[in-house]
Amino acid sequence: MIKTIVGFIAGIALVAVIAVTSAQSLMFNITPSPYGVEETAARIQANIQSPEMAAHGWKLSGLRDPSRAVASAGSNVLPVLLVEACSTNYSGPLLKANANRIFSILMPCTITVFKNDDGKTYIGTMNSGLMGKLFGISDIMDQVAADQEAFLTFDPDKPAPPLIKIRPGGGGAGGTDVGGC
Repeated sequence: MIKTIVGFIAGIALVAVIAVTSAQSLMFNITPSPYGVEETAARIQANIQSPEMAAHGWKLSGLRDPSRAVASAGSNVLPVLLVEACSTNYSGPLLKANANRIFSILMPCTITVFKNDDGKTYIGTMNSGLMGKLFGISDIMDQVAADQEAFLTFDPDKPAPPLIKIRPGGGGAGGTDVGGC
């Protein structure tokens, strides 16, 4: 009997350890970029503004540089840029239902571009498809995940676009202010 109880408790502990250690790799996607931080962010911005993504309602809503804020506070960190975009095609249906408004915490869609100690640039995204499945909104979040994948598809034959330094909350590259989403 004691062996069964100890085995059961050990099994629960093992499952908990596995869940904690694998949660990050399940919730977030990290993709290496062949470009530097600014060029990667600029290419993502250009993809968001492509006619295909505009047809899905996507607009840029901001570019944040948290590494600059940390530097201004007296610390040095490697570069980090946050590219923010939102699609009213996807946010609209979520915001209409009382039960779904909490998911506004996921808006705007934020993609992080950062440099690690190895000198390489990486792109981080939330695993939108998994988030959708976990919270019962997979019909919308699966579409967001597919669009995010398109944001990260770069054409190496195209020259680097300029980085658009849009302030968060501006509603998209010089367009109408839609409150950041």
